Amino acid sequence: MKSLRDPKRRPTHPGVILREDVLPALEMTQTELAQRLGVSRLSVSELLHERRAMTPEMASRVAKLLNTTPESWLRMQAAVDLWDVQQHPERLAGIKPIKAELMAA
Repeated sequence: MKSLRDPKRRPTHPGVILREDVLPALEMTQTELAQRLGVSRLSVSELLHERRAMTPEMASRVAKLLNTTPESWLRMQAAVDLWDVQQHPERLAGIKPIKAELMAA
C-alpha cells in the first residue's frame, strides 16, 4: 500500500499530536495530563517536546485515557524512528545482506 505522506518530510511525532491537537481540544494542561496518566510532569513534557519516545507503556496509558489503541500511538513513533534511521544510511553501510544460498541451507 502506497503512503500519501511525503517521504522527504519527517513523520509527526506522537507527542506533537498530543501537544497540538489533544490537549487544546480537551482544555487540559501538561500537569493534568501527567496526573491522569500517573506519570511525572517531566515525562509528559519531554514527550510533548519530542525529547522522549512514546514507549509501549506510555502508549497504553495514553490509549486508555483517550479511548484509542496503543498500536496507533506506537505506529506513529515507529514511523518517526524509522525515518530518523533512514536519514543516516552510513550507519547501516557496513551491513552486507545474507546471500540466498546461505538462507536455503
